[in-house]
Amino acid sequence: MNFLTLSTINDLNDVQREAVTKTEGPTLIVAGAGSGKTRVLTCRIAWLLSQGTEPWRVLALTFTNKAAREMKKRIAGLVGERRAAPLWMGTFHSVFSRILRREAKALGYTSSYTIYDSDDSLSVIRQIMTLRGISPQDYAPKAIQHRISSAKNGMINPALYRAQVGNALEERVARVYEDYEQKLKSSNAMDFDDLLVKTITLFEMRPEILSSWQDQFRYILIDEYQDTNRAQYTVVKRLAEKHRNICVVGDDAQSIYRFRGADIRNILDFERDYPDYDIYRLEQNYRSTKTILAAADDVISNNRGQIRKSLWTKNDQGEQIGVLTLRDERDEGSEVIRMIRDEQNKGVSLNEIAVLYRINSQSLSIEDALRRANIPYTLVGGVAFYQRAEVKDTLAYLRLLVNERDDESFLRAVNRPARGIGEVSIRRLRTAAESHSSPLLVMARMADEVPDLTPRATNALKNFAGMVDAWQKTINDAPLPEIAHMALTESGLIRSFKDEGTPEAMVRWDNVQRLLSHIAEFVETNPDATFDQYLQEISLLSDIDSYDQADDRVTLMTIHSAKGLEFETVIVPGLEEGLFPIGQSAGDQEELEEERRLFYVAVTRAKKRLYLTNCERRYRFGELSYPTPSRFLNEIGDEHLHFSATAPRGVSSFSSFSSTSIQSRRRPKPRSRSKPAYDEWTPDPLPVDDYSQVPRTLEVGSIVAHDAFGKGRVEAINGQGEKTRVTVRFEGVGRKQLMLKFARLRLL
Repeated sequence: MNFLTLSTINDLNDVQREAVTKTEGPTLIVAGAGSGKTRVLTCRIAWLLSQGTEPWRVLALTFTNKAAREMKKRIAGLVGERRAAPLWMGTFHSVFSRILRREAKALGYTSSYTIYDSDDSLSVIRQIMTLRGISPQDYAPKAIQHRISSAKNGMINPALYRAQVGNALEERVARVYEDYEQKLKSSNAMDFDDLLVKTITLFEMRPEILSSWQDQFRYILIDEYQDTNRAQYTVVKRLAEKHRNICVVGDDAQSIYRFRGADIRNILDFERDYPDYDIYRLEQNYRSTKTILAAADDVISNNRGQIRKSLWTKNDQGEQIGVLTLRDERDEGSEVIRMIRDEQNKGVSLNEIAVLYRINSQSLSIEDALRRANIPYTLVGGVAFYQRAEVKDTLAYLRLLVNERDDESFLRAVNRPARGIGEVSIRRLRTAAESHSSPLLVMARMADEVPDLTPRATNALKNFAGMVDAWQKTINDAPLPEIAHMALTESGLIRSFKDEGTPEAMVRWDNVQRLLSHIAEFVETNPDATFDQYLQEISLLSDIDSYDQADDRVTLMTIHSAKGLEFETVIVPGLEEGLFPIGQSAGDQEELEEERRLFYVAVTRAKKRLYLTNCERRYRFGELSYPTPSRFLNEIGDEHLHFSATAPRGVSSFSSFSSTSIQSRRRPKPRSRSKPAYDEWTPDPLPVDDYSQVPRTLEVGSIVAHDAFGKGRVEAINGQGEKTRVTVRFEGVGRKQLMLKFARLRLL
């Protein structure tokens, strides 16, 4: 305890220190961006351990495995590896999967149940739709999958969903949802959502089991609480009911996962659930310059629903934020290269530079430019290693070894490589398996009893089942890497890549070898590990878990993936209406506020320099559009921004950003209505904040200006209040229909 107090606790600021040492009762720590949140969490856990709390009585929940590993490493550095090892720390899914492994029998599962990822889940849904005669052309399988996932996270079971059906799509979803749950159960499988939902079901069915886990977890800490969904909120609330030592850490201004079911009300209404709570506001920012922090505050202050806080920093004022309007995506890619080269000339390493974008498709033009410039980069969120076909094929074999009821893995492995088992044979096997209520692997052992199978298919199925049976007999005796290598060799999978001999096949072969190496590394780190444990470990990995910022490469990722990271220099392209904020948010206040929070996250990833770009034209959905600059640019004070005029193609604007040779420009300032504006091209902004005044300031025939479309004449005005729409014919562009609230028209 003494070394922890002297070396660590006294280094904290006053608020951090109080948040660390006040450990009893419900606690809300509002941690602004860059305010030392991880340090406070790790020190609080280390403080608990130094005060005599047994490590296995502490439950710490994070949103990525990477965050959990880093926190545990820091804690071990404070209290020692032996003391930190028994901590229950990890993501919601990994922790509750671990609980379910121990309690699986109470739910009718075995402890070796398979965890289906999104692709596995989608495959099952497609099979059910085929059997149900539901056309994927009429009802997209991914849309049905999304609705089922949303229902689960909202604690809506198939029966309740069925009772709430209101249209044809929901009726189809209800049918698929019912069959889907039955299929998962018969396959001894759970999807990601089940890892939380089944835990809640377990606690409701077996109060004595809940009580046992409540007794174990005397202290519960949750990171990124603003991103919890209803299922996560519910399961944690149940666990904390007995001792009420729950500490949640988060920042409502960084709640950006509403599309995944995250409910910002969980953090905003923490006082409702725990009226006797303590609140600590971490407001000192250790990351960004004063300019970057002020710009972030300018934007987020436009949101209505938020917890009051005022971020400040002792850091330097820093440079103004660069804003550049470019012609198109090609120019945007070229300018990103020039920014990167300029940063390198300033001594910034490539791994301290990030390009953060709103949607994945934005990376294409930037990737092309980086390849042409021979600048190494890391793309986070591409095709993940464990989602590659050959890797999933390999894992299907291994999953069958520990769970013979896993029909999805059987279907993936049985004909890879090809064994002469066609679709007709598989269909007949499935029909027979359903009639016998047997898993497909069990039915394959009895292929002689399957009606209408050809002798070739019968032999192939029995041989496949025989191979799996032989591997299963060695699973408790031979080392895991040896079993895996034997399975992939005897199955013919590795040989098939070599026989094909193409460059693509050799890449697949290399990926399988990488997986085998990873199994060996896992066993070296976990000598007593089983296949079951290994498969659980990798099934819960996310894209960000494999990201290593130590590699000297520029980082490309969506803003959602950048949460929790920081970089010396950040470039955010695509600051345009319809792209950022995304188009769907235009008429929804809650969606718009989430977009604003997302922009806040992007801005606060930057430590010293931040660049924002937008294009005059951009291809979206196969069509050329002429977007207006993002409203977020207008929400930042002019004193924090440096605008640079569009550069001719091939001429740098940012590469000499601080040079006086660059022509700086400012936003048009509102002018008095009594002054003529048309000839001077300094139009007045419409007072759209007061919609009752619109009929007196704008009418059919009015001449207006638009940032992208230029001058135009109003042809029609429809709707009222925030739903007012205007139809304008623009010179050289044609007729456009715009929402007045977002059009930013200026009256000439």
